[in-house]
Amino acid sequence: MNNRRGNSVAFLTLGCKLNYSESSSIAREFVENGYEKVSSTGYADIYVINTCSVTEHADKKCRSAIRKLHKQNPDAIVAVTGCYAQLKPQEILDIEGVDLVLGADQKSNLFMRVSQLKAKDEISGERHISARAYSCAISEVETIFPAYSSDDRTRSFLKVQDGCDYHCTYCTIPLARGKSRNHPIAFILKEANEIAAKGIKEIVLTGVNTGDFGKSTNERFEDLLDHFNGVEGIERF
Repeated sequence: MNNRRGNSVAFLTLGCKLNYSESSSIAREFVENGYEKVSSTGYADIYVINTCSVTEHADKKCRSAIRKLHKQNPDAIVAVTGCYAQLKPQEILDIEGVDLVLGADQKSNLFMRVSQLKAKDEISGERHISARAYSCAISEVETIFPAYSSDDRTRSFLKVQDGCDYHCTYCTIPLARGKSRNHPIAFILKEANEIAAKGIKEIVLTGVNTGDFGKSTNERFEDLLDHFNGVEGIERF
């Protein structure tokens, strides 16, 4: 078994466009640090799975995907994040091949955790010696992971809000993503300008409940839309 891994990373995103925007942001950090992003359908040194957990079928699909990726390269580091990872971290960690499970508060640390694990495994010469889950009670999550997609040259999904305060029967979203919260308008405008600088012409605003935008910053969604008029280069929101 080869314990020295290369620098190819693949992403598999299940579920909503919010997950898609988050996966894209995580992927950019890998690429900026010298990794080659490759397709999840083939060989990779690192697999990152961003999971969904809307239904039991979604959980089953996640488990199946993890096993398939591990089979593609048994030596690869497998890191799992997303809603399923927050709700049932130990269940995922028990799947053969999984090295890291990262909850809702750890998405911004995924690259760092993978890098640490990769270094430890190469020194020790053993796989899974450091396999573990990083998570916390969802009620403790106060931050919001900033994210926007940049895989499509014409359109970007920009995350403006996360979480939900409406605990509807059978819905796992508040338990997986926490309370409703958003970035300040000034921060979102900064990200919108970054997107425009990449030559992208359309921004799609995404969130768990965009109608709740502003609850955590005492701002209004209408004001966010007004400020977007000042972003040069974007033709459509």
